[in-house]
Amino acid sequence: MAYNSIKQRLENNDTIILDGAIGAELEKKGAKMHKDLWCGTCSVESPDLVKKVHEDYILAGADIITTNTYATTPIAMKQYGFKDQINEFNKKSVQLAKEAAKNSNKKVAIAGSVSTFGSLYKYGVEAMVPGFKEQLNILSGEGVDLIILEAMSSQADIVETIVESTKETKLPVWLSISCVIDDQTNKVMLGYNDTLHTDTNVYEDFELSINNFSKIHNGPILVAHSDIKVTGEAIKIARNNFNGVLGAYPNRGHYEKPNWKFIDNITPSEYLENARSWVKDGVNIVGGCCGVGVEEIKAISILKKNQNA
Repeated sequence: MAYNSIKQRLENNDTIILDGAIGAELEKKGAKMHKDLWCGTCSVESPDLVKKVHEDYILAGADIITTNTYATTPIAMKQYGFKDQINEFNKKSVQLAKEAAKNSNKKVAIAGSVSTFGSLYKYGVEAMVPGFKEQLNILSGEGVDLIILEAMSSQADIVETIVESTKETKLPVWLSISCVIDDQTNKVMLGYNDTLHTDTNVYEDFELSINNFSKIHNGPILVAHSDIKVTGEAIKIARNNFNGVLGAYPNRGHYEKPNWKFIDNITPSEYLENARSWVKDGVNIVGGCCGVGVEEIKAISILKKNQNA
């Protein structure tokens, strides 16, 4: 199993390289984004481009590639008229990742993304559970090596609910959460600010969040889909409140439905310097989220102790 190598390297305090953005890279290659499912339709409509994105990340040095299933949650697909294609879209995404990994002849693990995309808070968190479990079962059944819960931009109780939904899975589970600086208090909070045109969404003190999540989740916790500057502060807080494995994969730019707006305000070498500081502060998993692409992953790949991994 590909994850055994990842586990051993984490135990040896090595740095694991996660891939970067999928949707944003697909946009660069000319893939059409769906008005509601964003890049979720690409695995069926542009499979060659999805596989090429995976292959590019593997060549760049990624140890783990992530399935293009962030936006194909059963919750979202039912909302937007894709109810009968839930299995097809999710299974196809796993198959493309597996093909890319197989063709690489490298030890590459596949992370199945189970996300909170499309979760409607007005219906309550219990209504979200069947969708979380359905996607988890599909991805597990298709043979992913681990599950990454991409609960970025979600309130604390949604994060807790998606974690609880994985209790029966036999696969390793990683948890990703996002953070933001509260303009009122200047504190790091669980929350997000996805565009330049909306107020910051603040949910809960980040330190409190980490403490609460660590009580129900013993796998790695990753700071994701957050501004690069706040990511460093969040890592320090997490390290002081969580004894497990930490990761970081921030974003760059903002989302204006249905496209990601790129902001080229940091070079790959500058991204590497940020990543070095995160590793120094206790991070073992580094990658990128929206707007962070192949060149950045290539730059940070030198952080691996074993360059032949």
